Amino acid sequence: MLKNIVDSLHLSNIDGLAKAFQGSGRIGFWSQVVLGSFPIILMIFIFSFSGSLSGPRAGLPIVGYLTIANLLVLIFTTIWFYRYIGLGKKIGNAATRPSESAVVGTVWTGLVASSLGILFSLVVMLLEVGQLLFYFLSAPQGGIPTLQTTPTAAGGSWVSAVDLASLMALVLMLGAEVVATMLGMWLLFRTTHSYDKLQDAAG
Repeated sequence: MLKNIVDSLHLSNIDGLAKAFQGSGRIGFWSQVVLGSFPIILMIFIFSFSGSLSGPRAGLPIVGYLTIANLLVLIFTTIWFYRYIGLGKKIGNAATRPSESAVVGTVWTGLVASSLGILFSLVVMLLEVGQLLFYFLSAPQGGIPTLQTTPTAAGGSWVSAVDLASLMALVLMLGAEVVATMLGMWLLFRTTHSYDKLQDAAG
């Protein structure tokens, strides 16, 4: 009798893990879709008014490459979290339940990808903010105009609203990757805990 009660508790842990994967998969998927769509909407809004996605300030080429890489990582983690929903259904079914190593490997893949996204976002933000700081420090300390309608004699560049919009887009993408990382760590903890309980019950 007691063994049946203990076994039912361990099975409830697996059922809870399956629900955790399905719930976290939905939360992670939709949060990344929402936070990832805001930068696209913002850039479309800027392009409709300015006719260009690049401001008058000349940026570093590596920033563009890292931004594209960050966007690709965000797309990957969004699809990966959608896969968690199906993985949760497999975990809940004893006939299709994958091994602990397979589940942990899947979660680790998502964690590595979201960590790379955070790294790319931080590097791009540091480069962008550092360049903006250089612009402001090189200007007279009384201030610098953030809007300029006529080009300078030397053909220089200036800070515009596009620069702040790009930083806002980076912050939103960083937020999406932070959410993905937090959910991934939670799923990793739940996986190891639940499978350990299941193995103890089998033993």
